Amino acid sequence: MEDYSKYVPNVIFEQIPIKNLVSSQDYQRNLSMKHVRKAVENFDLYQINPVKVSRRDGINYVFNGQHTIEIVARVSGSRDTPVWCMVYNDLYYEHEADIFANQMKYTKALSPYEIFVANIEAGNDKQLLIKELVESFGLQISSKKQIGTICAVSTIENIYDKYGLQNLTRVLSLTIGTWEGDVNSFSANMLSAMARLIFTYDTEIIDEVFKEKLGERSIKEITRSAHERSNGSLGFAESILCFYNKKMKNPLNILKLHNTRGRIEPSSIDPNEEAAESITDYMYGKDNPPENDKSEEQQSASTTSIPQESTTHST
Repeated sequence: MEDYSKYVPNVIFEQIPIKNLVSSQDYQRNLSMKHVRKAVENFDLYQINPVKVSRRDGINYVFNGQHTIEIVARVSGSRDTPVWCMVYNDLYYEHEADIFANQMKYTKALSPYEIFVANIEAGNDKQLLIKELVESFGLQISSKKQIGTICAVSTIENIYDKYGLQNLTRVLSLTIGTWEGDVNSFSANMLSAMARLIFTYDTEIIDEVFKEKLGERSIKEITRSAHERSNGSLGFAESILCFYNKKMKNPLNILKLHNTRGRIEPSSIDPNEEAAESITDYMYGKDNPPENDKSEEQQSASTTSIPQESTTHST
């Protein structure tokens, strides 16, 4: 029989009380209390991994898992709480440091898309709601940039978390209505800029005017203008706003983009969202389903009155 022992770590598994573990070796990073607090607030027993321990001279040195033991200690309220440990008896200090330094060297981190798909398979509400919303506009969440897809998964989730479902819905509706599904309009910077504009100005932005004026500007033109202004999504937001304001009788104040402290951000999910069974319910209400498969945007367009001076085209 072939010997496979060289492929199996020479360890024993033990439950060791946290008070009997020693961490904070010089080669380790400092404890991030922010990370510890966040993990405590979202504690999940099934996310706890075994702690790697090197037993030298009868002392249990933690060389991987110092955050884990602090999280468990805080959640349980006691350092008498035991944690599962993989105990190595044949390591020396320098070897521990080398393992710590290279433990992630050949580990492939999950992409935002892979995490999103896993959350869908797990049936998690946020990702299911986002997926249903995106698909209601005839689009798909994807890992590949192509027509009919959105790849900026973490950006979509961030907009949902920061501004809520209602603002995310308007971001997608206005983006699609303006640039007609141009794949470049779904970049992280563009979507973040649209969210920032919508949150900052809310009803001051008239959707039909926005679509008419910005629809005349290509994403390439907006991108070029954004790079001349500011880094990241702020430059895109400023550029879009300037094109929107052009020839407007009452232009929106661009300084508001830099100061939203006075605004109260909506919670991720408000009571209406919790009551909604689907995106259709959320967008139209359970008692008011869409007629003739019209979108909310198309229905509102027929009843929205646009001031004459606001429809002037930019040149």
